[in-house]
Amino acid sequence: MLCKRLLMLMLIFLLGACSSDTKIFGYTLWGGPDYSTRPSSVRVKKGDTLYSIARSNDVPIREVIEINRLRPPYTLKIGQTIKLPRAKYHIVAKGDTLYNISKRYNVDMATLSRTNNLRSPFTLKIGQKLLMPGSIVTAKKTTASAPKSTYTPKKTQTKNKSQSSYTYVQPSTKRKQPFAWPVKGQVISKFGPIAKGRNNDGINIKAPKGTVVKAADAGTIAYAGNELKGFGNLILIKHNDGWVTAYAHNDTLKVRKGQKVSKGTPIATVGTTGGVDTPQLHFETRAGKKALNPLAYLK
Repeated sequence: MLCKRLLMLMLIFLLGACSSDTKIFGYTLWGGPDYSTRPSSVRVKKGDTLYSIARSNDVPIREVIEINRLRPPYTLKIGQTIKLPRAKYHIVAKGDTLYNISKRYNVDMATLSRTNNLRSPFTLKIGQKLLMPGSIVTAKKTTASAPKSTYTPKKTQTKNKSQSSYTYVQPSTKRKQPFAWPVKGQVISKFGPIAKGRNNDGINIKAPKGTVVKAADAGTIAYAGNELKGFGNLILIKHNDGWVTAYAHNDTLKVRKGQKVSKGTPIATVGTTGGVDTPQLHFETRAGKKALNPLAYLK
């Protein structure tokens, strides 16, 4: 059973910042960084790259690009000042719960609780200051922001020049083609709320260890590794329509990052990695960063 730990990981991959290093994703998925001690800017040193700066400061690479208005190929100069995203806070008011705060800021509750070192039953006090994960930079105060994902360039004209800005485009939650079952077996954990306020963003399918796991649809391997605690050997596939599928707890991985795969391509074998005792596959389907019930899209 897994919560929404893949949310920002998938978003960064959709924005084109693929890496096997978890720190590039902008926050530590278990425990959280100390944003209060992070500098507001850094000076580029010899050997620094945009990737290394984002990684060493635990900030999302896409936000670093935006706040500094950088342009491809993102070449840095020694001595250049690079601004870093600032942390966001929420002051707990009467009636607030960890759940409704997480919805308001469009951040998963598990990450929010870990970032603030909260433990079940997640009791909050009026006036308590909650640190938002560093990847949340445009949260609204009163309503939850709509799920958003891939960036597409949008040119805006000024009087004397044009410049590029970015807007979010949420992939459609309707697919023309269904996903194929990545493995056949019994669904032992369904999509949705589970114990202690947690949420399963996918389904868990029980199958014998060593059973071949297949790509649910054609796409590109965005991630193949085991750096994410709790997921074991994990694969993310980015599909052409902006959807992403996730495959966790694998025994062996048969693909590498950047590899193109077809629907039904063997990508892994079922295992017990990532802290599960029973051989199983954790499988997620997301339209951008919006997790949707895989059972509604499998055939």
